Amino acid sequence: MTPLPLQATSFVRNLLTRLIGETIAGAVAPILVFVVAFVAVYIVGRSVSTTVLKRVLDARGLDAHARKPLKKITNVVVAFVAIAVAFGLAEYGNFLQSLATIAAAATLAVGLATQDTISNFVAGVFIFTDRPFRIGDWIEWDGHTGVVEDISFRVTRVRTFDNELLTVPNNTLTSGVVKNPVAKDTLRLKIPFGISYDDDVEQASKIIVEEAEAAADILDDPAPSVRLTELGDSAVVLQSRVWIADPSRADLVKTRADYVTSVKRRFDQEGVNFPYPNRTLGGSLSIEGLDRLTETAN
Repeated sequence: MTPLPLQATSFVRNLLTRLIGETIAGAVAPILVFVVAFVAVYIVGRSVSTTVLKRVLDARGLDAHARKPLKKITNVVVAFVAIAVAFGLAEYGNFLQSLATIAAAATLAVGLATQDTISNFVAGVFIFTDRPFRIGDWIEWDGHTGVVEDISFRVTRVRTFDNELLTVPNNTLTSGVVKNPVAKDTLRLKIPFGISYDDDVEQASKIIVEEAEAAADILDDPAPSVRLTELGDSAVVLQSRVWIADPSRADLVKTRADYVTSVKRRFDQEGVNFPYPNRTLGGSLSIEGLDRLTETAN
C-alpha cells in the first residue's frame, strides 16, 4: 500500500503533467502540496486549538493579559506542526530530518546561552498560572513597592509611588516573598498611638475606638479594636486595629492620615498627651589639679 504522502504528491504530479508537462510538474507538485497542506493544517489546527484553549482558560479564570501570550505560543506550536505535516506530504522527509537535527543543535546552543531568559520565561508561566498578583495590584518585594503595570513572560513592569518604572525579572518575583496587600476584598491596618505614662489607658483606648467607628472608610465589621502592645522608654503604645474595604495604596494612605488626624484632635481635646522622647543623664564631673590651680591664682 502506497504511503499517504506519496499518494498526495503523485496525484498532484499526475494532474499537473497533463496540464503543464512532466518536467515542470515534477518541480511544482511538491511545492503546491506543501503550500496547500500547510494552509489546511494551520487553519484547522488553529481553529481547534483556539476553541480548546478558550475552554481551558475560561476554566482557569485567567485574565485577559495572561491569555494573549498563551494564544501566541499556541499559534506558534500549530505553525510548527503544520510545517512538519506539509514537509511530510510534499515528500521532503530527508530535508525535514536534516532541519530537525539542525534545530535540535541550535536549541541546545541557545538554551545554554540563555539560561536566565529561560528561567524568567518559566517564572512568567508560573505567574500566569498561580496568579500571585495581577495588573493593577499594589505589591511589595525586597524593599520595593509599586503598582503592577504589565506582566510578560520575561519581565514584570511595576510603577513605584514616586512614578519610577521598575522592570523586574520574573525569576526575582517567584524566587522570593511577594506581598500583595490588595489580593483580598478587605485589609487590616495596625496603627500605633503612644500616650504618656500619666494618661488613662482606658480613656485613650475609648477615644481611638470611637474615632475609628466615626470614620466613613473604616469598616464596622470586623469591629475596630485596641491592644496595649508596648511599654516604651517614654510612652505606652496602644495599637489600633481597623479594617478597610476594597484596599488600594491611595485609599490606605488617605484613610490612615484622616484617622490619625482625628485621634490627635480628640487627644488634644481630652487632655491625652503624645509624649516626647526623654533621656535622663546622670553621673559626676571631676577636674584634676583644680586645687593647685586655685592656689596659683591666689
